[in-house]
Amino acid sequence: MSFTRQLSEMSASELNDAIDDTNFPQAHILSRGRNNSVCSTSSTSGTSSLADRAQAQPEESVPNPGTPAEEVVPTGNQRPRLILKTNGSSPDSDGTQPKTPMTPRTSTTPGHEKCTFHHDLELDHKPPTREALLPDMARSYRLLLGGLGENPDRQGLIKTPERAAKAMLYFTKGYDQSLEDVLNGAVFDEDHDEMVVVKDIEMFSMCEHHLVPFYGKVSIGYLPCNKILGLSKLARIVEIFSRRLQVQERLTKQIAVAVTQAVQPAGVAVVVEGVHMCMVMRGVQKINSKTVTSTMLGVFRDDPKTREEFLNLVNSK
Repeated sequence: MSFTRQLSEMSASELNDAIDDTNFPQAHILSRGRNNSVCSTSSTSGTSSLADRAQAQPEESVPNPGTPAEEVVPTGNQRPRLILKTNGSSPDSDGTQPKTPMTPRTSTTPGHEKCTFHHDLELDHKPPTREALLPDMARSYRLLLGGLGENPDRQGLIKTPERAAKAMLYFTKGYDQSLEDVLNGAVFDEDHDEMVVVKDIEMFSMCEHHLVPFYGKVSIGYLPCNKILGLSKLARIVEIFSRRLQVQERLTKQIAVAVTQAVQPAGVAVVVEGVHMCMVMRGVQKINSKTVTSTMLGVFRDDPKTREEFLNLVNSK
């Protein structure tokens, strides 16, 4: 699927198959087939980078874009694993490299030639330091206070613009974090193939539609394929993507894709339960409403019994 197409041109089934790549350097398509690759007992060391492990994969396990995936039959008791195929590394049929997916602003847009961070639809620029944004943000908050009819110079509001700017930078600190930095080598070779579940991870995020908070809990499960992830890293993955302007549906998918990138398991399942202040404080004002979203990949999608086991573990007290 071409990620250069507008979402409005996609059908419902195409949208369901597309993994949102908003917070990843390259567009990724999740191979949902269970026979695209098999576990390798001689896998790369867990201390290597994600890019190194991706390059170490045999070429036949990642088909070229536009060609059917060859079926690879697992041998013995080895479990098929999920792989992420990038659409930015293989040449097109005409021998040229495929173009980077376009965003509203790219490095070729006049006035943006020196911008270094254009793969993210939510933040087109990555400033040298986020602290460099504070003066402009504080001035904006000061204008906002004046627009509300307040006096920004009264005692209680004198330092409010600066405090609000610092708070917003903290709420969105996930923009400065990458999966590789957070994992920090905490991927370990381990002969374990039973389900790993970490549930009720607390989550705080900002609704990108109204810039008000939503919060809740995240439960993550995965079936290892000769590699396991440090348990605290699952919580840190949640922090990377929740500390950005978000919608819950995208947040759920991004967490699942990140776990897949980290350890290439046989399957990943993520369930997010959130309370949205845009529904509580404004609009319909339904204070007891909760939103539940889920993403099931690999065996969690294909095998009802595996999915049921995960949901039972998540819902148990």
